[in-house]
Amino acid sequence: MTKADIVNEVAKGTGIEKVMVQKIIEAFMDSVKTSMENGNDVFLRGFGSFVITKRAAKTARNISKNTTIVIPERFVPVFKPSKEFAEEVTKSNAKKK
Repeated sequence: MTKADIVNEVAKGTGIEKVMVQKIIEAFMDSVKTSMENGNDVFLRGFGSFVITKRAAKTARNISKNTTIVIPERFVPVFKPSKEFAEEVTKSNAKKK
């Protein structure tokens, strides 16, 4: 599902114009990005959390040059679905098989 698909679904479900829905979704995504850029996690009860996790530095190999490189530690955004969300997805996908 793309952002355009989400806009269409929300517009259908609410009766709000697509242009307004797109602005709302863009504003939501900007709020999440800004919050995470400032080092804050975003918690959406019943849906999930956008959290920042620390990846430790590690040693890797460049196979083509046969050299060792060090990948520095970094912070990455991660989405963790809520327990209810994860259970619903698991149940609905289990039924499809």
